Amino acid sequence: MIEKIWLVPLFPLIGFLAIAFNFRRFKGLLSGIIASSAVFLSFIGSMILFLQLSAGQEAMTVDLFNWIHFNNLSIPFSFLVDKLSVLMLLIITGVGFLIHVYSIGYMKEDTGFNRFFAYMNLFIFFMLLLVLGSNYLVMFIGWEGVGLCSYLLIGFWFKNQDFNDAAKKAFIMNRIGDLGFLLALFMLILQFGTLNFSDIFSKSQTILVGNSTITIITLLLFAGAVGKSAQIPLFTWLPDAMAGPTPVSALIHAATMVTAGIYMIARSNILFVLAPVTMWTISLIGIATALLAGSIAIFQTDIKKILAYSTISQLGLMFVALGAGSFTAAMFHLTTHAFFKALLFLAAGSVIHALSGEQDIRKMGGLRHKIPVTFWVFFIGSLAIAGVPPFAGFFSKDAIMLGTFESSPVLWIVSVLVALMTSFYMFRLLFTVFWGKTVVAENKHHPVHESPKSMTIPMMVLAALSVFGGMIGIPQLLGGSDRIQDYLAPIFAASSSILKQHPSEVNVSSELALMLVPLILIFIVIYAAYLLYAKKRLVQLEDKPRSFFENLITRKFYFDELYEVTIQQPISRLSIFFHDVIEIKMIDKLVNNTGNMIVWAGKNIRYVQTGNVGVYLFFMVVSIITILFFNLFN
Repeated sequence: MIEKIWLVPLFPLIGFLAIAFNFRRFKGLLSGIIASSAVFLSFIGSMILFLQLSAGQEAMTVDLFNWIHFNNLSIPFSFLVDKLSVLMLLIITGVGFLIHVYSIGYMKEDTGFNRFFAYMNLFIFFMLLLVLGSNYLVMFIGWEGVGLCSYLLIGFWFKNQDFNDAAKKAFIMNRIGDLGFLLALFMLILQFGTLNFSDIFSKSQTILVGNSTITIITLLLFAGAVGKSAQIPLFTWLPDAMAGPTPVSALIHAATMVTAGIYMIARSNILFVLAPVTMWTISLIGIATALLAGSIAIFQTDIKKILAYSTISQLGLMFVALGAGSFTAAMFHLTTHAFFKALLFLAAGSVIHALSGEQDIRKMGGLRHKIPVTFWVFFIGSLAIAGVPPFAGFFSKDAIMLGTFESSPVLWIVSVLVALMTSFYMFRLLFTVFWGKTVVAENKHHPVHESPKSMTIPMMVLAALSVFGGMIGIPQLLGGSDRIQDYLAPIFAASSSILKQHPSEVNVSSELALMLVPLILIFIVIYAAYLLYAKKRLVQLEDKPRSFFENLITRKFYFDELYEVTIQQPISRLSIFFHDVIEIKMIDKLVNNTGNMIVWAGKNIRYVQTGNVGVYLFFMVVSIITILFFNLFN
C-alpha cells in the first residue's frame, strides 16, 4: 500500500474534478455523496498505512517523478510515509469524512451545494499534499493550496460583501506569513543545497546548537506558521473567517488547516532544537496568543466567534509545547483538539440550524430539552476542551502542562491560567445556550428542532472520539503506556537527544500535583460559570454599556485598528501619491506629450507631400547635389 500512497490524495482530487465539471448537472445530494465517498476512500487508505507502520513497516519515501533538476539542485515530487504523516492523514481524512457527511444535511438547501463540495474536496487534496510532501517545496504547494481553498470557502456566500472582505483578509494575512516560509526555502537551498527532508535533517545533526543561519531559517519558518495558525500578530483573520459555512469552520479552522503550522514545526523539529532563540520565541508568542485569545473569548457573544478565539488559544498552547521541546505533547493535543473542536463547531452549527440562523448567544437559552442530542454532544465537547478526566483533552493538556513545567515553571503557571480561561468561556457558552429560558423568538415556519441524522451521527462519532481519544496517551502515572509517545518516538529521536543534554526530571509526587492542582481549579471555575450564567443569566445583561477595559478586550485589543493606522492608511496614502503624482503627473504626462509631439510632427511634415511631380524632382536634385557635395569634401 505504501507504494500506492498517491491514491490517498488522488481520491479527493478525482472527487473535486468530477463535481467541478458537472456541478450544474448534478442534482440532489449526488455531489455530497461523491465528495464524502472520496474522502472515505482516502481514510481507508490512511488506515491501511497506519496498520502497516504499526506492524513494523519501515518509513519510506515514494518518488512519483523527477520534478526540478537544475545544476546540483534536485527536487523530486515525492511523498514521505512515516508515523507523523500517517497520523495527520488519519486526522484529515477521518474528521474530514465526518464533516463532509454532516455538510450534506447542513448545506442541502443551499443553492451552492455542488460548488461547496467541490471546494471541500479540493481542500482535502491540498491538505493531504501538505502533510505527505517529502520536501519543503511539495509541502509549500499544499500550504498555498489550502490558503486558496480557505479563501474560496470563507467567501462562499460571495453576495455578502462582508464575507468577501473576510476572505480577502484571510488570504492576505496568510500571504504575509507565507513570504517568511518562501524566504526560508531559499535559505535552506543556500545552506544545504536541497529541500528534501531526509538530506536536510541528516546534515543538521552535525551543526552546533545556536547556529545563526539555522536561527534565521527557523524564525522565517515560524513566520509562516504564525500566519497559517493564527498567532500574534497575524491572528485577526481567523475570527472573521467564521463568515463561511459552519462545516468550513469545523474542517479548515479547527481540525486541519490551522494546525499546518504545528505540523510543519514538528516535522522540522531537528532544525528548531538547534535554535534556542527560536524555541523561546515560539513559546512566548504561543503563550501571549493563548492568553490574548482566551481573554477575548470570555466577552464574545457570537457562538462561532467564541469557538474561533478558543481555537486560537488552543493553538497557542500547542506552540508553547513546541517551544518547550514537547513535540509529542503538541501533536497529541493537535489530535484530540481536532476531535472536540470539530465536534463543538458542528454542534454550534446544529444550534444555528435549529434557530434558523441565529448566532447571538444572548438570544438563546433553555435549548437542552429541545435539541437534546446537540446538547449532550456539546456538553461532552466542553468537558473535553476544559480538560476534565477521563475526556481526551485532559490527557493531552496534562502532557503539555508537564512539558512546560520541565521547560519553565512560569510557562506552566501561565498555561494553567489559559486552561482556566478555557473552562470559563466554554461553560459560559454552554450554560447560556442550553440553560435558563428561551429568549429567541421562534420562527413559526421553522420551529426549534433537532438536526437530521446526517448531522447528529457525525457529531456522535466525534463525541465518542472526544471521550476515548485521549486513551492513546494515558501517562504511566495513571497506569497507562503513553502509546502516542512510543509511536512518535522515532520522529523526534534526534531532537530528543539534543534536548536531553540539559535534562529536567519531575518525580511522581510532583507530577501528581501538577495534574491535580489545575484540575481542582478547573472544577471551581466551572462551578463559578454555572452560578453566573446558569443561575443569574448574566450574559443576557451584557448588552449594557461596556467599560473601556471590556471594550479593549472585545475589540481584540484594537489590533485591527492598529493595523489600519500603521499599515493600511500609510500604504493607501502612498498609493494615492503614486497614482496622483507619479502615474498621472509624470508617467501619463510623458506618454501623452510623446504622443502629442508625434501628432504635431505628422501634421506639419504632411505639407511636404504636395502631389506636384515637379516639386518632388526638385527635392531629388537638391538631395543628389547635397550628397555629392558631402562626398566631395569628405
